[in-house]
Amino acid sequence: MGGVGGMPLPIGLGGGGVVGLVVLLLYLFLSSGGGGLGIDPGVDGLPQAPSAQGETTSVPQDEPAQFVAAVVADVQQTWKQIFERAGRTYESTRLVLFDGPTQTGCGIGSPATGPFYCPADHRVYLDTGFFRELSQRFGAPGDFAQAYVIAHEFGHHVQNVMGVMREVQAEQQASPDRANELQIRVELQADCLAGVWGHSAYTEGELEPGDLEEGLAAAAAVGDDRIQQQTTGRIDRESWTHGSSEQRATWFRKGFDSGDPAACDTFSGNV
Repeated sequence: MGGVGGMPLPIGLGGGGVVGLVVLLLYLFLSSGGGGLGIDPGVDGLPQAPSAQGETTSVPQDEPAQFVAAVVADVQQTWKQIFERAGRTYESTRLVLFDGPTQTGCGIGSPATGPFYCPADHRVYLDTGFFRELSQRFGAPGDFAQAYVIAHEFGHHVQNVMGVMREVQAEQQASPDRANELQIRVELQADCLAGVWGHSAYTEGELEPGDLEEGLAAAAAVGDDRIQQQTTGRIDRESWTHGSSEQRATWFRKGFDSGDPAACDTFSGNV
């Protein structure tokens, strides 16, 4: 969030107005509750396969792409149901798979940026090699660890649809000294919203033993303190933008345990 030359910045994995907006968000979701892969998997950049008629279809043929498409479809179906129960309309979006520099509404995305959400074009962007890095570099293997990453980025889309990002950006511009603090609260709320989806997947019988632990491990693995310790050997809390390993795992677990977006108010009190 924020802007460079008026261009919205991507929201990556790695104030009074805000609180008022979040209260509204929670009110709208008080009556909410907790997929399946449809014809359109909601993912761009999938391998193309010829149909019987010789046409091409975007149904994924390789297992990793099938997994991404299934998670995207399930996450969006969950939010569609939650919004409907709150009397709202969920605006579906798409995930873009890429393996090199790619043009986005927030500028050029590259594998170096990691997974991110671009508020300008409402798209989620995922480097095809990130899951390997998540397992090998961050020590968070497993399907549900990967699903957490996708659900976190779609949590940002939910925030964008509800206007949370717009309110936070305005607050950051009005109070630059709180910019990092507010960004952390945005990220932790996306973690919690990812947990809300995880709860839905659990109640639908889609999870296996150990899946929750994989998600919690992934949330902790991308904490600012863990990444700083790995890359620089020291921890600088003042430069954090996503929250600590403990904070990220805690908020993901809060969403998972409750299954209720109303539990995801990261803008009130301490986090």
